[in-house]
Amino acid sequence: MPLVPMTAFLPRAKKEGFAVGQFNMNNLEFVQGIAAAAKEEQSPFIFGVSEGAMRYMGLEYVVAMAEIAAKESGVPVALHLDHGSNFDVVMKCIQAGFSSVMFDGSHHPYEENIALTKEVVKAAHAVGVSVEGELGTIGGVEDDLEVDEADAAMAKPDEAIRFWEETKVDALAIAVGTAHGMYKGEPKIHFDIIDEVAKQVEAPIVLHGGSGVPDAAIQESIRLGVGKINVNTESQVACTAVIREKLGNQPEMIDPRKYLGPGRDAIKETVQGKMRLFGSSGKA
Repeated sequence: MPLVPMTAFLPRAKKEGFAVGQFNMNNLEFVQGIAAAAKEEQSPFIFGVSEGAMRYMGLEYVVAMAEIAAKESGVPVALHLDHGSNFDVVMKCIQAGFSSVMFDGSHHPYEENIALTKEVVKAAHAVGVSVEGELGTIGGVEDDLEVDEADAAMAKPDEAIRFWEETKVDALAIAVGTAHGMYKGEPKIHFDIIDEVAKQVEAPIVLHGGSGVPDAAIQESIRLGVGKINVNTESQVACTAVIREKLGNQPEMIDPRKYLGPGRDAIKETVQGKMRLFGSSGKA
């Protein structure tokens, strides 16, 4: 199956009350673990690729691995730029074969964010590529992103609604109290913001920082209109824990396949759990 835009499954997710997971590509083991989970669960999914991950793996490798994974898994797969910082990097990804992009203009003034996002939507939609936009400032640390909690800012519902009306993004990420990375305590999610925005916006709401959010909070977010949830750190933690245990117990081990393989299995297990929680299993 070829790569598809997020519009191939997100509208259905919001309508039927489930969410599709974005799971980030960090290396081959992540690609294989995520795809294997999706194949077994028969779940659509989104490969999230940050600019840092592209620098690490190489853009051509990223696209080739995603295409092979989509074919092998046999389920709908979107290859999605995560937190694209500018128009040029977005266009570079589209030209390389990405089926979906996120332009993160949340660090710009509100009016400028609208104007820049509209340019991305116009260019992307012209070639059948879906677009995610963001409003508000999501805190935490992950890859190239680092936002102090003091600088995190909740999205204002009226601004989020107008943002979608003017840009017509296919998915709308709004800051509602989650954060990138793992939480030190329990996140305080503003369900009222999700509820108010989701009722007025056709596009599914995106929850960034899905790692470590309690299951009940995830389920309530989906019930209110979240259709896409991003998970990366939780998979990284699971993979790294297994590798540390393997190397700790067998310090003489030098064959990377013997510790990366179990790490890959841990990624698969983590992703499967999320797909079941999000309700996307069996929705391919």
